[in-house]
This record gives sequence, C-alpha cells and structure tokens, in this order.
Amino acid sequence: MIALLVDDEKHVRNALRMLIKWEEHGISQIFEAENGEEAIEVIGCEKPQIIITDMMMPVRGGVELLQWLQANDPSAKSIVISGHDDFALVRHTIQYGGTDYILKPIDPDQVNEALAKAVASWNKEESERSRSLERNIEMNRIKPVYWDRQLSGLLDEPAQNAGAVRDLQADWGLPAGTGSCRIAILSMVTMETKLKNKFGRNTDLLFFSLINICNEFLHRRSRGAAFRYWSSNEIVLLVWGEPNKVPALLGDINEGILTALHSRLDFGISGAHAFPDGLPAAYREARDALRQRNLLSRGGWIHEAVRTEGLQPRRLRFSDFEEVIRTAIRSGSAEEISSAVQAWFDGVRSLSAITLEQIEQWRREADTMRGRWIEDFFPDGPEELLAELRSETGNGQTIVPLNEQGTLSLADWQQELTHSFVQLSKQLLKRQHREKNVIYDIAKYLQTHYHEEISLQDIAGRFFLSREYISRKFKQEFGTNLSDYLGAIRIDKAKLLMMNPNLRISQVSEMVGYSDEKYFSKVFKKVTGCSPNEYRKANQPMIE
Repeated sequence: MIALLVDDEKHVRNALRMLIKWEEHGISQIFEAENGEEAIEVIGCEKPQIIITDMMMPVRGGVELLQWLQANDPSAKSIVISGHDDFALVRHTIQYGGTDYILKPIDPDQVNEALAKAVASWNKEESERSRSLERNIEMNRIKPVYWDRQLSGLLDEPAQNAGAVRDLQADWGLPAGTGSCRIAILSMVTMETKLKNKFGRNTDLLFFSLINICNEFLHRRSRGAAFRYWSSNEIVLLVWGEPNKVPALLGDINEGILTALHSRLDFGISGAHAFPDGLPAAYREARDALRQRNLLSRGGWIHEAVRTEGLQPRRLRFSDFEEVIRTAIRSGSAEEISSAVQAWFDGVRSLSAITLEQIEQWRREADTMRGRWIEDFFPDGPEELLAELRSETGNGQTIVPLNEQGTLSLADWQQELTHSFVQLSKQLLKRQHREKNVIYDIAKYLQTHYHEEISLQDIAGRFFLSREYISRKFKQEFGTNLSDYLGAIRIDKAKLLMMNPNLRISQVSEMVGYSDEKYFSKVFKKVTGCSPNEYRKANQPMIE
C-alpha cells in the first residue's frame, strides 16, 4: 500500500515516519506534501490509499483537502492529526469521510491503532469493490447470452414466452400495447471478403461487434433489439414503431457498421406483422428476402420481402459435372482440374439470376460429392487426414464471395473451388506416393529377410498397417500376393545355393527360411517343375 503524509512542519512528518510501524500495516511506500495543494498533485500521480493530514496549513488546508478527496478519490482513507481541539474541525473530518481525529503531540499507540483501522477499512472496501467488479464482468458476459436465449425463444414460440415481452418493455423501451413489428436479418453470408478476413475464424467476436453496433442505434432510439438467433446462428433485429421508417433506420445502422468495421452488410426485412404472434412469419419473410434476391446485381443493401418470379434461375445441377471433376482430381493435373471447374462456371455464367437459395443447393451438392470422393480416395486413410479433409466440407456456414460492387464474384468463387479441388488432388497424390513407397519398403524388407520366419501379421506390425491393406496394395503394385512374392525370392535364392555341391538340401532349405525340408521340396517343385535334387543334377556346375 501507499501512504501520504501532509503537514507543513517537517519535524512532524519525520516523527510520523519514525513512530508508525509501516511494514506491519502493509505500507511499502510513503510520500510527503507540505500542504493540501501539493497533496492533490501527489494523489493524482501516486494514488495513495492512506492520507494522514494536518488541518491548519497554508495554500490549502486540511478541510479543503478532505472535501476534495470525498469528491475525487472517495476510496482513500484519511486520518487527521491536528494541534487544535476544535469541534468544527472534528465535525468536518467526519463530514468528509475521515476515519480518525488525533491530537498532537502524537501518541504512537494511538496513531498506529488509527492506521490499522484505516487499513482494515480500505482492505474490506477494496475486497467488496473487487467482488462487485467481478459480478459486473460476469453479468456483462451473461447478459448477451440471456437476451439471445430470451429473444430466440420469443421468435420460435411467441405464445410461450410472455416473459420476454415484459423484459423488452422493462429493459428495451418496448411501448406497452405494441401491436406490430418488423423483423430484419443481417446477412453474414454475403459479407465482404475484407470483413471476413479481418475476423478470420473468430466469428464470436464478429457477432459480438455487429450486435453491439446494431443495439447502439436501436437502444438509443428505443426502437428494437438485436440478438443472435440460436436456431439459425444469424443476427436478427426485432424493430417496433413507425414501420415505414425501418428501412431508413437499417440504413443508419449500416452506415454505423461501415464507420466501425469499414464494410457494409445486407439486411433482409419483413413487412409489418402482429406482435408477438406474427414473429415466426416475419422471420421467414425476412429470410426469403435475402435468399431470393439476385446476387448478380446490387440493388441496395436493404432488401424488402417482395417475391419476383422472374428471379427463379434456370435449373443447373452441380452433380451433372461430378464425373469430369472427379476424373480431373484423380489425374493430379491442376490444369485438368481448372478446366473441369471452368466447364461448371460456364454454365453458371449463362444464368441471368443467381439466388442465395440456389448457391446453398450447389454447395450442398458439392459437399456431398466431395465427401464421397474422400471415402473413395482414402478408404484406409489415417483418421487425422480424413478429419482434416472433412473439415473443409460442409462447415455449416455458406459464405458468398462478393466483389467491390457488392455483387457475387464468380471469379473468386471459381478460384476458391479450384483451389479446394487442387488441394484434394495433392493430398491424393501424396497419399499414393507414400503408399507406393511403403509397399516397396515392404518388398525390400522381404528381399533382405527372406531367410527369417515371416508372416503377414509380422509385416503389418512392423509397418503399422493392416494385413488387409498390405495384401490389397501389394497385389496392386506387384501383381502377386505377398506370400507368393516371398516364396519366389526364397526359391531363387535356393537355386543359387544349390549350385554349391557341399550344401545339403536340408541346409539350403533352412538358409532360405524353410525349417521343413519336405515342405521346401514341395514348394520348390511347384515353382520350378522339378525337385531340388533334379534341379541340382540338371544344373551342377562343371568342376575342372
């Protein structure tokens, strides 16, 4: 803790320094001032918790200092040490929050007792201040979650959430008897790329920022409440009063977003509906306003719920291009992949209108196909790889890339899709290369350890692969199963060894990994068409 001694007499300050047991009271720093004016300067810089002051001082006296403390630093504890037994001074001390009034000459026990009481009082209040701060922080954390839950429930089931209406009246200024409202949805799907990149994966911070901006405008005018709708993970605005002015209000909010985040966002807005019973219908209307608008043209940022049949796009299925894209990915050629994706986007560019609804359908088709390809390309892939590949598929959030004009950027979308498929192809090639290498490592192991007792289970354990996987991949690579491959190596080695007339057939059998001479002879004859002895006679080297 920090203490400040205020007295115009130096010897009094020195006496206080000597008489008070500072360390016992937890005070590590002591500052001094000659009058109330100097004291205020020190308090502003050093923030002492304890002030011990005289009353009668030049420039600014103790009464004025205590009065200033009560107005500017009420948490500090003050003790008065004075040579004047004046009731008026005692009264001012109590009036302005002083904890004790001690008369000179200074009694060490009395001043230490007063200081102990002041320190204990400050510690107790500081503990309460800390708890209060923690409670306030916790409430600030809980409050948005509480409102999200309350208003999401009101939107889902208006009849079952009368409490939310009462809370809106009490905390958000909803006029009693409000009979209608409008719903607006802030589109996170068609956000500008620069805003998406600014927040990266921290979508919670983005939601928090946008909801705060919206509520700053709505709460200030007592016109509504913005919240995170739990059912769809969207930002929804409930707006009441003057329904014809709601689009202008949303425009002001968008300008606020532009000022704070340097980006605008699309709003879908419903017509006026009965409050609260009409909330579900109003939400669907606002959502349709966003999903049915033509993303190829920028008709403003506020989209009213007006259906236009002409916006229904010509039917185009992503699945019609599945085979050509799949083949391109298998080829491992970035050029082939780019060409296959280009064919798809040629079809997209021929459309006169593209809606969010259509894009979401295409995304679902693409994600479904990609999921099938992953299962097909990596049937025995490690779970870590499969999890990584699947994480890029169907993350639950469709983000529509926009250009500088705020319309759908087919070029960015094409680049994103091409990159995704190229990365998948690279993973496939890497996997195939690694698989090929491990199969050749297994073959090399057989060539050098043919004389040992080797089973498929031994190989699986050594190379951390399943027996089924090794059997399938080995046959694909060498055109024969692993046991026959090992048998061929052993018989070839046996042929060489039998050229040595000093080695018995039983010795050769053991040297190439067969402990049973009869079984070796059987295998040898099956492979070569003759017995080991017949082979040796027919191929006996000439001895000069």
